[in-house]
Amino acid sequence: MTASPLPASAPRLVTGAAWTPLVVSLAAGVLLAMLAMARMADARAAGVGALVMLAVGGGLSLALRRRRPPIGVEPGAVATARRDLRFEIAAIAPYVSVLDALEDPVLVVSGEEPDDLASRRLVYANAAASELFRTTREAAPLVTAVRDPRVLEVVDEALFGNIASETVYEAGGAQDRAWRAKARPLGARDGRPLALLVLRDETELRRSERTRADFLANASHELRTPLASLSGFIETLRGHARDDPAARDRFLGIMHDQAGRMARLIEDLMSLSRIELNEHIPPQGRADLRLTVKDVLDALGPLAAEKCVRFDARLPEQPAVIQPADRDQVLQVIQNLAENALKYTPKGSQVTLEVTPGVTADEAMAQRSPGAAHLSLLTPDRAVDQRYVLLRVADSGPGMAREHLPRLTERFYRVEGQRGGERAGTGLGLAIVKHIMNRHRGGLTVESAEGEGAAFCVYFPMAS
Repeated sequence: MTASPLPASAPRLVTGAAWTPLVVSLAAGVLLAMLAMARMADARAAGVGALVMLAVGGGLSLALRRRRPPIGVEPGAVATARRDLRFEIAAIAPYVSVLDALEDPVLVVSGEEPDDLASRRLVYANAAASELFRTTREAAPLVTAVRDPRVLEVVDEALFGNIASETVYEAGGAQDRAWRAKARPLGARDGRPLALLVLRDETELRRSERTRADFLANASHELRTPLASLSGFIETLRGHARDDPAARDRFLGIMHDQAGRMARLIEDLMSLSRIELNEHIPPQGRADLRLTVKDVLDALGPLAAEKCVRFDARLPEQPAVIQPADRDQVLQVIQNLAENALKYTPKGSQVTLEVTPGVTADEAMAQRSPGAAHLSLLTPDRAVDQRYVLLRVADSGPGMAREHLPRLTERFYRVEGQRGGERAGTGLGLAIVKHIMNRHRGGLTVESAEGEGAAFCVYFPMAS
């Protein structure tokens, strides 16, 4: 990489023998960064991390100190020199590329006035930080990248209080991510304090903790009823129903159903836990949604025939390939939606599955029947030109009132009046669908009208 030359009247940011201390400082920072990347588990790791911050910041601070041109230089040349600071450093010190290879976002921030929030500016951002915050402008205000008050506070403590501190915050968006932000002071250069801000992704750790807690709370709550039923029937069979064959057969049948319910519940909970742990990591494969729908219909054909319900599949003639895609999870989405539709469709009616490729996100979210209540349960972060493959699953059941729609993807939520009998489920099917769609960077909508059935739409990113 070659840096663009400055005008003749403007000096280079660092000249002559001045390169030596800068390269030494950056090289020291790189060596220490390689040690820190090992992420040692003991207390020495914290010391190494602190030295990394000081060494890297020292090299960058030296460049900042030497960037001030002498009196008489044109203002335009100064602005150009400051904008090209990072590229000048990269051109003369190839070790900076190591910082771009780090997985953790790294930012160097400068400040001037403690009371002026706009004076906190980005001096340097490695590749991970530029991708995370979608910023490429040098000297951009810090608030254009980070807006969380807790992060801004720890940066101010490092800039103006010379205090190393850290905090935890959660970024918004469809894929919620948890970050630990660490700010370290780098001293002052030319009267401008500098601070190093390093972000570490703790999403997986926090998801794991939350999943464990939710699993224990939900499992204990949902398993209490079938366990109580089993215990009660066992006591009855050991007592006065011991010699009653008719009562024994009836109670054994109920016990079998309750045991099956517990097995399905545990299976769904484990499936949901696995999906949540990897929800922030998009899949790597491809899948043809048209063929996957056919596989699900073949598998559910006997169940549909038993309930006297028919499937109406409206599939395109050409492949409808989605990417990224985990085919097993895509199949699970289709199966959950189709099984739900079968539960609530009366005998002699039909369940409609329609696949439409090449739609935009706005078109997918606009899919609705006249007079039906409509709600988007999951909206993806998307590019403007992204196209999707839409799957719409509609039943002919009783439908749902508008007030139930926002809670459909909550764990164990069931619509009042549809909890018992042969329609009973675990209450986790739509929660699983939502988390799978979130992992695939897709969307989920629902529409329903009481007495006229319900329809769920999922849309996956279409392969280019």
